[in-house]
This record gives sequence, C-alpha cells and structure tokens, in this order.
Amino acid sequence: MDLCILEREFELVRLAAAAQGAADGAGSVVLVFGEAGIGKSSLVKAMPERLPAETRVLVGECDDLATRRPLGPFRDLVGSVGSELARAVMEGGDRNRVYEALLDELARTPHPAVLVVEDVHWADEASLDALRFLVRRIERLPALLVLTYRDDEVSSGHPLRHLLGQVSRAQRVHRLPLARLSLAAVRTLSEAGRLDLDPAKVYQVTSGNPFFVAEVVAAGGTGAVPPTVVDAVLARLRGLDAATVAALEQLAVVPSAVERPLIDALLADGVAGLTAAEQRGLLAVAPERVAFRHDLIRRAVADSLPAARRIELNRSVLAALVARPGSDAARLVHHAAQAGDEDAIARYGPDAARDAAGAGAHREAAAQLRLVLRARHRYTAAELADLLERYAVESYTIADSAAAVAAQQDAVALRRELGDIRALGADLRWLSRIHWWAGDAAPAQEAAREAVTVLEHAGDDRLLALAVSNTAQLRMLSDRYAEAVVHGERAIALAQKAGDPAILSHALNNVGTARWRGGDPAGRDQLEESLDVALSAGEVEHACRAYANLIWTLLDNLQYAEADRFLPPAMDLADRAEHLGFLTYLHVELAMRRFAAADWDDAEKHAEFGMHDFVPARCPALTVLARVRIRRGGAQDAEELLAEAWEIAVRTGELQRTGPVAAARAEAAWLRGDPAGVVAAAGPVHAEARDLPGAPYRAELGYWLTLAGQPVETDGSDHPYAWQARGEWRRAAALWQAAGCPYEHAVALGQSPDPADRLTALAALDALGAEPQARLIRAELRRLGVRRVPRGPLAATRDNPAGLTERQLQVVRLLADGLTNAEIAGRLVVSVRTVDNHVRAVLEKLDAPTRRHVAVRAAELGLLDGHES
Repeated sequence: MDLCILEREFELVRLAAAAQGAADGAGSVVLVFGEAGIGKSSLVKAMPERLPAETRVLVGECDDLATRRPLGPFRDLVGSVGSELARAVMEGGDRNRVYEALLDELARTPHPAVLVVEDVHWADEASLDALRFLVRRIERLPALLVLTYRDDEVSSGHPLRHLLGQVSRAQRVHRLPLARLSLAAVRTLSEAGRLDLDPAKVYQVTSGNPFFVAEVVAAGGTGAVPPTVVDAVLARLRGLDAATVAALEQLAVVPSAVERPLIDALLADGVAGLTAAEQRGLLAVAPERVAFRHDLIRRAVADSLPAARRIELNRSVLAALVARPGSDAARLVHHAAQAGDEDAIARYGPDAARDAAGAGAHREAAAQLRLVLRARHRYTAAELADLLERYAVESYTIADSAAAVAAQQDAVALRRELGDIRALGADLRWLSRIHWWAGDAAPAQEAAREAVTVLEHAGDDRLLALAVSNTAQLRMLSDRYAEAVVHGERAIALAQKAGDPAILSHALNNVGTARWRGGDPAGRDQLEESLDVALSAGEVEHACRAYANLIWTLLDNLQYAEADRFLPPAMDLADRAEHLGFLTYLHVELAMRRFAAADWDDAEKHAEFGMHDFVPARCPALTVLARVRIRRGGAQDAEELLAEAWEIAVRTGELQRTGPVAAARAEAAWLRGDPAGVVAAAGPVHAEARDLPGAPYRAELGYWLTLAGQPVETDGSDHPYAWQARGEWRRAAALWQAAGCPYEHAVALGQSPDPADRLTALAALDALGAEPQARLIRAELRRLGVRRVPRGPLAATRDNPAGLTERQLQVVRLLADGLTNAEIAGRLVVSVRTVDNHVRAVLEKLDAPTRRHVAVRAAELGLLDGHES
C-alpha cells in the first residue's frame, strides 16, 4: 500500500506540522475521517516516520463490542504510560483521577506526546467524556490529539456528535477527510499485484477504497474480479488448512485485538497455528496480542459463519474469559449475549453495569442493565426493584427520559408490593425528578406530593427533607412562590435536624429563588447563602445549581454587570468538576448574556452547547439561537428552532420557558409585519404572567401586545419594556443604554417622533447587522418625508463579492472544511433539508460544479480570508 501512503503525503505533512506545533506548546486536535477501509489506520501507522525521533506516540483503539468497554482506548495505553495513569484507568471508579492523570501524562516534557484514539465512533461514554476534558485543555498542552472515525457511521444522534461539536470550537483543529484512491493509483496497484486484473473492473468494484482494492488484488488468481469485497476476503482463506481456518473463525468472533493469554486458552497451538494466516496478510501478530489486519477482514469472516457456529465459538470465548480472574465484565456480557447464555448475562451484567457507571460510562451502564432486565424472572422482587432503580438513574443521566420514567414507575410498583415505605418514598421522589427532567410538569407534581405523604411516616428526616425540598423546587419553577416558600422552610428545618448540608443548600436555593423572583429582594441573600453552604460542604452539584439560579434571575432583572461577576467562577467550578449538565446550562446563560449585549456571534457559539440531550438547557438554547436569527433576518431558520422550543416549553408548564419563547415568536411576527401573529404569540402567556408578582416576562409581552394594537393593563414596573409600552421611549432608551443592551436601545430610540433620533437608531442597527428592524425604521423615515434615508449595507453583498448571504457564507466555510451536510446541520443547528437548500444556492452562486470546487472558488474570491480549518 505504499502508493496509498504516497497519495496521503499531503495529510501526513499536515499531521507532522500539527505535531511540531504541539512540541512548541501549541497543542491541537486532528480529525482523520472517512469510510471503512479508506486508510485511516495506515495514515496513523505511517505518521511516526514523519515525526521527530523523541516524540511519544500513544495509540488506543475503540472496539466494536455490543456494549463498549469503559475507558477502553485508555486501557490500551497501559504499558506505554506512567503508573498513575495506568492505575487510574484500570480501577476506573474516579473520573477526576483519570482526567488529572491524563493531563499529567500529556504534559510531560521535554518530549511532546501524540495521543491517537482510533475508531472513536465506537468509543464508550467515559472515553468520550475524557476526550471532551482533553479537548477543552489541549491548547495548553505540548500534545497532539488525533481522533480517527468513520464519518458515514456518525448519525445526527450519535454520541460522538457532542465531542465533534466541542472540537469544532477549539482554537486549533485540523480536519483530514480521506478521499478514495484515483483510477491511476488503482491501475498501478492492480498491475503490481496481478497482471491479469482489469484495473477498470477493480476500480468499478471497489470505487477506489484502498482496503477493498488491496483485498481484490490479493484475491486474484483466475484473473476475474470477485463480485463483492467480502468474496475477495473469503477467497484469501482458500488453500489454508482446516486448523488455520478454524483458528481464524475463533478469533473473528472477538471484536478487538486478542491478548496472548486468551489466544493460548482458545487455540490448541497458540500463535504457532497462525503462521499461514499471518503470511497471507490476514493477521498482525505481535508478542503480546494478535489482531486482524483490518476489522473489515474480521467482519467478513465472522459474517460468513452459520449462526450455530458463531454461538459455539462465543461460548468458547466466554468459558475462557470466565476461567481467567479479573476478566472485563463488559467482555463477558458481550460474549454471553452472542452465545445466548442468559445465566451468564444475569450473573455478570449487573457488575458490568456497575463498572461502567463507576467510570462515568452511563450509556454503557444503561445498555448493560437493559440487557439484564430482559430476564426479569431470574431476580427476586427486591433485586429487580434495585436493578430498575439503577436503570432509571442511568437512563435519566443520559437523557433517555422515556426509559427512565418507565423503569422508575416499575420500581415504584414493586416497592408498593414489598411494603418498603422508605424505599417507596425515595423512589417516588426520584420519579418526580425524572418526570420534571423529561419536561412533564403534572406527573412530576403528583409524584412529589405522594413522596411526601409516604415519607411522613417513615421516620427518616433526611429522606423527608429531600422530598419536601423537591416539592418546594417544583412550586418555585411553576411560579407558585408562596407555596414554594412554605415547603422550602419546612425542608430547611428538616435538613438542619438531619445535619445534611446538601439538602440544606437545595432547600435554601428554592426558598431564596422563590422570594427573589416573587418580588422580595431579600431572597437573593438566601440564594447566596445556599451557594456558600454548598461550597463549604464541597457539594458541587448544589453549588452549580445555586450559581445557575443566581445568574438566571440577574439576567431576567437586567443586572448584567452582576451576572458577569458570577459567570466565571460558576463555569470554572462546573468545568473543573466535569459537571457537564450544569456546564452546558451555564454556557446557555452566557449565551443569553452575550445576546443582550448584541454580541450575536458569541451568543450563538455558547448557545450551541445546549443543543444536545440536556432538555432544561435545550429550550433556552433554541430560543437564543432563534432570536439571533430573527434579528439578523434568518426567519426561516428561526421558525424551525422556535417550533421545537415551544413544544418543550409547553410540556414544562413553566413561565421561565414559555415566556422567552412567546416573546421571540412575537418579535418574529412583528418584524414580518404580522400584528395578528404578535397577539397570538404573546397574548396567552401574558395573561398567565400578568397576575404573578415580579414576573420578568410580563413587561416584554405587554410591550409586544401594545405594539400590535392590543390594549393591556398598564404595567407600573420600572422595566424598560414597560416604559416603552407606556410611550416613554426616552426613559426606556436610557435604561437600555445603562443596562448595556445596544439593540434594545436602538429600537427604543427608533420610537422617537424626531427623525434625527430615528436616523441615529438606524445607524446603530445597521452596524449590528439588524436588517429587519432597520428596514422598519427606514420605512417610517420615508413615511415622515425624510428625503435622504441612508441605504445601509446590502444584505446579500456586504460581506462578499459573490452575493452570498451571511448563512450561505457560513456554509461555504464549512464545506471548505470538508464537512458533510449532516455535520453542517449539526453545527448550524438547522435541519439537513435547510442545509441542502443552502448548498444548492452556494453551488449556483459560485458557479461551482461540485462541493470540492466550492473551496477553490471561495479562495479565489477571498471568502476564506482569516478562516482556518
């Protein structure tokens, strides 16, 4: 495959340059991607030859197990790294220990490190979390992180998406999409391997895939090209003796490299019986392990086996692993499932799930428990209830709300049968939390009520305090502030009696937030007390929640300078503790802050952190993204985002969700000239908010209704939107300016009857790129008879000579980076259909026949200046 590597020389040069940058202290990430067999592993293997001799190259591989090994690729590093990292990944129960050991290992000087994780599309959740941790810090390390993956296997909901989204925001990231071999390269390989092969036919069968080409060439003999690549692989087994074929079949059911002790247990002749297979190029044999030269070879062999033979071979692997002390439980369960051994699944599955959960691989833990629960009849009622509770928690953690709710409901039913009051009350409290997390307010309230009723007689102050505080939280979130305070104060007393600082912080948080949002400024002191209690006790989750509620309320109150004081320490705490849920939420709050400051690019960047499975963050993230696009003129994209945001908001039944979405929908309707749409969007939610004390969305919704000609009761607050609704534009403009909101300041100034004020507002809006609102003010100026109304920038051409819109320009740059339409959709948070339309428009405007020509034309026109991939 030397020719294949020759065609990859450009990619190798880029890898070497990135490694040199890491040696100079400029750590970066390299993404190597393409279809199976495209040459990712070959590129990685050729890389060390281009690097300085002192460079440490560490390689870990992800396996195609039905349920992945927790920290699998990092376990592969044992023997090549220091003892602290080796112990941390093998013990696996302390994520922070693993992360710190990884940092220390990669920070070692003077020799830079290149960490390669192959086939990361198969990575377990704990490994993905560890990689996210490294990506956020890679620029400070003398290290290069290389990730290889099959991009055609990464769907929109694939767990790798989140990591790739984070990588895209790194300061230094290099993308190496690998292309297929050219016809000329296939011809050279065909002629070198078999003179009687027709290169055109080889190219037709393989489409230039390097691995497929090699297999077809190696399978020659009759001069005919095998009809499929699988046939080409299997043809290479012909002529091998029966014992060697049997050995290959045995190894093929193990979806990873096979360590020597396992080979010795499975094969009568050990590695000696693999000589012929190695000579045929089917296996790579090393002193410590044996692996198929490519996973596609292994799959071809395994897939050719009759089902009965596969079951028999998996039973052999299972028996060998069971006989070896310390075998990985995940591997035991994989082969037990493949062999149909339900007894083994029931025996080892719970341990495999516990190992995965301890390592932070919650997706894998949930998958193990899902498999275990297929045989519920093998457990006692108490054991089954425990397994269901564990499955509910793991599903909740990975945001699989439907599975979490169903499992927790089953656990509750079993606890009722068993008559265990304490366990029933605890399970009901969890069920309430899971319902809320799923966005279902009514069943959350019902489960919370019953949890308190049950625990009143359980004699456990701690559990009762938690249940009562949970009720207070739900009342606070649904704007029933007086009820929240009553329940919360009882929870405070119970938590103090139980001596539990975590529940005390939780209860103080609920009471303080309820009081503050209900109009009592003293509530802020109680909320800050909640933060102090949590920080003093080392309760990171409760501290993060206190920060989040403090910041959210400050943002609602337009106290942006105060919010700026809390955001950095909050994000630093969540980042250091790897509390990804709250870190995501805080990024969305920062997006809200940047949106208020009209720093819309930054607002979009931070909002994208919330575009994943964490439902409480997704709704406000969608809202921020939609409002940015509304104000910039991207109404079509905004409509899709708001539809989903509204669906989530309605299910929660919380004004903190419905209020902002309703305001965004009203603004969109106003800017498109639809007063009836404004009333439809804002009216119902305003009616809900107008009777609540301190409701932060009442003033804005009332303003939009007033603009649309809908009479509303005067809001006597000092909110700038309330002043605008009363026609006091000058006072509103001053308040917006003092708060640091340039867009709102310009809009308020645009309400002035004086054309000079409106011209000032117009200039500010043009500078912000707020074309829809600027268009309305231009129309008003013309209606007032102003003769010389500035034309302003032309939306389609102000940034580029090709007439691309701002969104199309973003698409061009992402196309130039080699992203697929699905990847672009994920990055821009739009549907794939919308991206398809943008790509077609870009091809037409740039007169580019294919996607590959887009980058060339864009570079010629200077559209990529200042843009780095």
